[in-house]
Amino acid sequence: MAAFNAIKNGLALVLVCFLLTSCGFHLKKASSLPDDLKQITLIGDDEKSALFSALKSELIASDVKLVAASKKSAQLYLFKDQLERQTLSLFQNGQVAEYELTYSVAFVINRPNAEPIEKRFELYRNYQDDPDNALAKAKELALLISEIRQQASRRILRELSQL
Repeated sequence: MAAFNAIKNGLALVLVCFLLTSCGFHLKKASSLPDDLKQITLIGDDEKSALFSALKSELIASDVKLVAASKKSAQLYLFKDQLERQTLSLFQNGQVAEYELTYSVAFVINRPNAEPIEKRFELYRNYQDDPDNALAKAKELALLISEIRQQASRRILRELSQL
Protein backbone atom coordinates (compact mmCIF):
# COMPACT_ATOMS: atom_id res chain seq x y z
CA MET A 1 0.00 0.00 0.00
CA ALA A 2 2.86 2.38 0.86
CA ALA A 3 4.54 1.64 -2.48
CA PHE A 4 1.28 2.44 -4.30
CA ASN A 5 1.02 5.83 -2.51
CA ALA A 6 4.65 6.63 -3.33
CA ILE A 7 4.09 5.82 -7.01
CA LYS A 8 0.85 7.83 -7.02
CA ASN A 9 2.59 10.86 -5.43
CA GLY A 10 5.50 10.56 -7.85
CA LEU A 11 3.17 10.48 -10.85
CA ALA A 12 1.25 13.47 -9.50
CA LEU A 13 4.51 15.40 -9.14
CA VAL A 14 5.59 14.51 -12.68
CA LEU A 15 2.17 15.55 -13.99
CA VAL A 16 2.34 18.92 -12.22
CA CYS A 17 5.86 19.54 -13.56
CA PHE A 18 4.74 18.61 -17.06
CA LEU A 19 1.75 20.94 -16.89
CA LEU A 20 3.84 23.85 -15.60
CA THR A 21 6.50 23.47 -18.29
CA SER A 22 3.97 23.01 -21.06
CA CYS A 23 2.22 26.30 -20.24
CA GLY A 24 5.51 28.24 -20.41
CA PHE A 25 5.83 28.90 -16.69
CA HIS A 26 9.32 29.64 -15.42
CA LEU A 27 10.69 31.13 -12.24
CA LYS A 28 11.52 34.80 -12.29
CA LYS A 29 15.24 35.47 -12.25
CA ALA A 30 17.52 38.46 -12.45
CA SER A 31 17.43 40.26 -15.77
CA SER A 32 19.98 39.09 -18.30
CA LEU A 33 22.08 41.94 -19.63
CA PRO A 34 23.60 42.13 -23.12
CA ASP A 35 27.19 40.94 -23.45
CA ASP A 36 28.60 44.46 -23.80
CA LEU A 37 27.06 45.34 -20.42
CA LYS A 38 28.58 42.41 -18.49
CA GLN A 39 31.36 44.79 -17.42
CA ILE A 40 30.26 48.22 -16.29
CA THR A 41 31.89 51.21 -14.69
CA LEU A 42 29.38 52.60 -12.20
CA ILE A 43 29.71 56.34 -11.61
CA GLY A 44 27.38 58.66 -9.76
CA ASP A 45 26.82 62.21 -8.57
CA ASP A 46 26.55 60.85 -5.04
CA GLU A 47 28.36 57.54 -4.73
CA LYS A 48 27.37 57.27 -1.06
CA SER A 49 23.64 57.47 -1.75
CA ALA A 50 21.28 54.62 -0.92
CA LEU A 51 20.24 54.30 -4.59
CA PHE A 52 23.86 53.98 -5.72
CA SER A 53 24.45 51.22 -3.15
CA ALA A 54 21.24 49.41 -4.11
CA LEU A 55 22.10 49.60 -7.81
CA LYS A 56 25.61 48.32 -7.13
CA SER A 57 24.16 45.34 -5.25
CA GLU A 58 21.66 44.62 -8.04
CA LEU A 59 24.42 44.69 -10.66
CA ILE A 60 26.59 42.32 -8.64
CA ALA A 61 23.62 39.97 -8.11
CA SER A 62 23.11 39.95 -11.89
CA ASP A 63 26.69 38.77 -12.48
CA VAL A 64 27.88 42.14 -13.77
CA LYS A 65 31.53 42.85 -13.13
CA LEU A 66 32.15 46.38 -11.84
CA VAL A 67 35.40 47.65 -13.33
CA ALA A 68 37.47 50.82 -13.37
CA ALA A 69 36.82 53.26 -16.19
CA SER A 70 38.22 52.22 -19.58
CA LYS A 71 37.37 52.64 -23.23
CA LYS A 72 36.35 48.98 -23.55
CA SER A 73 33.76 48.92 -20.78
CA ALA A 74 30.34 50.50 -20.64
CA GLN A 75 29.79 53.34 -18.21
CA LEU A 76 26.63 53.80 -16.21
CA TYR A 77 26.36 57.32 -14.82
CA LEU A 78 23.71 57.72 -12.14
CA PHE A 79 22.53 61.28 -11.62
CA LYS A 80 21.39 62.41 -8.21
CA ASP A 81 18.02 60.94 -7.33
CA GLN A 82 15.32 63.28 -6.10
CA LEU A 83 12.40 62.74 -3.74
CA GLU A 84 9.57 65.26 -3.72
CA ARG A 85 6.55 65.34 -1.44
CA GLN A 86 3.26 66.92 -2.42
CA THR A 87 0.15 67.32 -0.29
CA LEU A 88 -2.84 65.30 -1.50
CA SER A 89 -5.40 65.84 1.26
CA LEU A 90 -5.89 67.58 4.59
CA PHE A 91 -7.68 66.74 7.82
CA GLN A 92 -10.53 69.02 8.89
CA ASN A 93 -8.17 70.85 11.27
CA GLY A 94 -5.81 71.71 8.38
CA GLN A 95 -3.08 69.16 9.08
CA VAL A 96 -1.80 67.08 6.19
CA ALA A 97 -3.55 63.71 5.94
CA GLU A 98 -1.95 62.30 2.80
CA TYR A 99 1.13 62.96 0.70
CA GLU A 100 2.20 61.86 -2.75
CA LEU A 101 5.87 60.93 -2.96
CA THR A 102 7.57 61.35 -6.33
CA TYR A 103 10.95 59.68 -6.72
CA SER A 104 12.85 60.84 -9.83
CA VAL A 105 15.82 58.98 -11.24
CA ALA A 106 17.99 59.76 -14.25
CA PHE A 107 20.95 57.88 -15.67
CA VAL A 108 23.10 57.70 -18.80
CA ILE A 109 24.62 54.57 -20.27
CA ASN A 110 27.71 55.00 -22.46
CA ARG A 111 28.60 51.87 -24.40
CA PRO A 112 31.71 51.47 -26.51
CA ASN A 113 31.10 52.41 -30.16
CA ALA A 114 27.54 53.60 -29.47
CA GLU A 115 25.73 56.82 -28.75
CA PRO A 116 25.04 57.59 -25.06
CA ILE A 117 21.50 56.77 -23.98
CA GLU A 118 19.87 58.94 -21.34
CA LYS A 119 16.88 57.58 -19.42
CA ARG A 120 14.61 59.13 -16.83
CA PHE A 121 11.69 57.78 -14.86
CA GLU A 122 9.58 58.60 -11.84
CA LEU A 123 8.01 56.36 -9.23
CA TYR A 124 4.96 57.45 -7.27
CA ARG A 125 3.65 56.42 -3.87
CA ASN A 126 0.88 57.73 -1.66
CA TYR A 127 1.64 58.08 2.02
CA GLN A 128 -0.93 58.67 4.75
CA ASP A 129 0.27 60.77 7.66
CA ASP A 130 -1.06 60.58 11.21
CA PRO A 131 0.14 63.25 13.65
CA ASP A 132 -0.97 61.09 16.60
CA ASN A 133 1.48 58.33 15.59
CA ALA A 134 4.40 60.46 14.42
CA LEU A 135 7.18 58.01 15.35
CA ALA A 136 5.51 55.02 13.69
CA LYS A 137 4.72 57.06 10.59
CA ALA A 138 8.31 58.31 10.38
CA LYS A 139 9.54 54.70 10.39
CA GLU A 140 6.90 53.76 7.82
CA LEU A 141 8.04 56.63 5.58
CA ALA A 142 11.69 55.53 5.87
CA LEU A 143 10.70 51.97 4.92
CA LEU A 144 8.62 53.23 2.00
CA ILE A 145 11.52 55.32 0.68
CA SER A 146 13.86 52.35 1.01
CA GLU A 147 11.44 50.18 -0.99
CA ILE A 148 11.14 52.86 -3.67
CA ARG A 149 14.93 52.92 -4.03
CA GLN A 150 15.08 49.14 -4.34
CA GLN A 151 12.37 49.27 -7.01
CA ALA A 152 14.27 52.03 -8.85
CA SER A 153 17.49 49.99 -8.89
CA ARG A 154 15.62 46.94 -10.25
CA ARG A 155 13.99 49.12 -12.91
CA ILE A 156 17.37 50.50 -14.03
CA LEU A 157 18.59 46.94 -14.41
CA ARG A 158 15.48 45.98 -16.42
CA GLU A 159 15.95 48.97 -18.71
CA LEU A 160 19.60 48.03 -19.24
CA SER A 161 18.55 44.50 -20.16
CA GLN A 162 16.28 45.89 -22.89
CA LEU A 163 19.07 47.75 -24.69
